[in-house]
Amino acid sequence: MSVTVRPLGDKDFFAWLGLFEGYSAFYEIELTDQKALQVWSWIIDANNELDGAVAVNDDGDFVGFAHYRSVPRTLSGDLALFLDDLYVAEDARGQGVGTQLMEFTKDYARQHKLAQVQLLTAADNATAQVLYDQLGTRTDWVTYEIDV
Repeated sequence: MSVTVRPLGDKDFFAWLGLFEGYSAFYEIELTDQKALQVWSWIIDANNELDGAVAVNDDGDFVGFAHYRSVPRTLSGDLALFLDDLYVAEDARGQGVGTQLMEFTKDYARQHKLAQVQLLTAADNATAQVLYDQLGTRTDWVTYEIDV
């Protein structure tokens, strides 16, 4: 399967939504219309940091996406790219789509003079960790969430 990765655009909502529904189901998170519209509005708003890319196959089908944003690294005094989400449709997995999305993300970071790509994944997402271990260094940082 040949895939092209490109930035998400205004007219991509419905095709993106199908993938975002799959992503939410993968992590067993309920996706409401309100959540989907909020995330999409962030992606297409030039004044919001969240941006995105989509992997499109030869038939024009969306088979994966990445959502990312720049973040300051205070101890380094520079900016990095934080990869919030990377998802590949189930029927497109194992065909290099995740790697292509990661390469696009790295190129985006280079073009925007960002120091590195940072991400996290679920502890039980062994498939994603194989890809990430090939591309980067696993850190010793522990992540916390604090409700407010």
